[in-house]
Formats: sequence, C-alpha cells, structure tokens
Amino acid sequence: MVVTQENVAVNGSRRLSPPEIADTLRDRIRSGDLKAGDRLPTQAELAMEFGVERGAIRQALRILQDDGLLTHVSKGSPPRVAEPQQVRDEPQPTMVGLAPRLAEAFAAPHVRIDAACLTAETLMLALGAPVRLIHEGRIRPESIDVRILLPSRDINLAFPVPVSGRGEDDPVHKRWLDQRNAQGHVLRHNLQALRSSHGIDVRVTFRALPFTPPVKLYLLNGTEALIAYYMLTKREEEVESQTLEMYDALGTESLLFSFESRAGRRDAAFVEQSQKWFNALWETITTDLTLS
Repeated sequence: MVVTQENVAVNGSRRLSPPEIADTLRDRIRSGDLKAGDRLPTQAELAMEFGVERGAIRQALRILQDDGLLTHVSKGSPPRVAEPQQVRDEPQPTMVGLAPRLAEAFAAPHVRIDAACLTAETLMLALGAPVRLIHEGRIRPESIDVRILLPSRDINLAFPVPVSGRGEDDPVHKRWLDQRNAQGHVLRHNLQALRSSHGIDVRVTFRALPFTPPVKLYLLNGTEALIAYYMLTKREEEVESQTLEMYDALGTESLLFSFESRAGRRDAAFVEQSQKWFNALWETITTDLTLS
C-alpha cells in the first residue's frame, strides 16, 4: 500500500492525537480505500505518515480494534481490516446491538440518524455510547441531525392496549404517552448539550405518525438500515395504583437486523428503499409533534 502524507501533522503545525489518527484511518475503511482483509501499513510507516511517535499509533489502532474495525492489533505484524461479519454476524437484541452501531455512525463528520419507533426508549439509551465517546475525545462530529417518527397522541394505538379493551379513561395509553414524552425530552437534552459542551451543531426533530409502527427502524448516515419487529406479549403492570393486563411490545428484546449499502446489491436496495419510505412519511402524512 502506498503511504501518503496528509493532515496538518506532516506540515509541522501540530501533531494529531490518537483519536484523530483513528478517525482518519476509520474514514479510509468507510470509503473503501482500506477493504476487509487488507493489512494496514506498519506502525513505523504510520508514525512517519502522521508525524507522531509509535505510541500514538498504537493507541489509535487500539481505538479501531475496540470499535471492531481491526483485528490482530497486538500480534506483531500489521493489523488487518475486520470483516463486517466479525462485527455483527448474528442479530442481537436491540438494546445490545444498537449502541455500537450508533457509536460507529457518530464517527462520521456529519451524522444523520433517522428513527421510526413506538417510543424513544431504546434510541435514548443507545445514544449514551456515542455521547460518551465524544466526551472522552475519541470522536468529534461536526454536526448531528436526528429525525424521529413517533405515534401521534391522538390515535388509537394497536399496542400497548388493555386486554379488557379500551375505556373512556385509558391508563395504558396515558402511561405510553408519558413515557414517549419523557424519553423524547431526555434524548433531545442529551444531544443538544453537546452544542454547548463541544460546539457541535445539533438538530433533533420529532414528527407524529398517524399509525402504530409494527417494526422499529433506524437509518444511520444513509448507509445502514437496522430493523426489528415489535414482539407482542400479554403482561401485567402497575398503572395508576392498579394492576392492568395489557398487550405490549418488548422492543428492547426484539432482534435487530442490519443491512449495509456496502454489503451488496440486495442490502443496498433495502437501505435505499427504507430511506425513501422514511422520507416519504416525514414529508407527507406525518404532522408536527410537540413533546408535552
């Protein structure tokens, strides 16, 4: 592989930090300059390219290994770019699988996350991973744009619903609405706080769906689609000092399936059609959503 000089470090203005070196190498993997199975240059070659000590290169390589992008970092020979299957071969529960995918997506300079879901619970919790990496200085996006589709408060949800049927005063619907609003507020606050703490341009926008989504869909930077089916179950919960039987979805336990544009024509078509579907909903039958 030809080693090229780039970035300000080689011009003597300053030395790049290990996270910045990792970002540059990550961009090469994302763009296809470095493909799965390729060996990276030696640590000596990378140190010469970036104008840093080998210790900084080793730290950068460990960051990429932790992110699942490199293998054999400490084997003595140059590491290799990991196969995509090594990162996410099998579908995982949504709560487990979403966080690392978001962390990788947030390594891009301009982050775009689109989500259609019943509540923002899983997304709110999973965003803790990339936010933590930002605070640690390991990633630093320039902008973050998050668009979220959630069911309208005015519709009759297909789920969650009382097993006995809806009445005029539906405590299950009120519980869902309180959760939807609270989780949305927390998600927006945690992301918008990055504007003041790190100077990142952040936008978080909600719109209301006129139906209950049967699946949850996450679109990451227009290059990956993650989808999980809401699995319904009958369960009991204390709601407003009474025990209610309800049909509800176990969203955090649903298996998350990943489709990537770079994985082949079938996956690329799925990502493209999923993005078109989301954009069409956003621009047509959805309405402004204000979290109360």
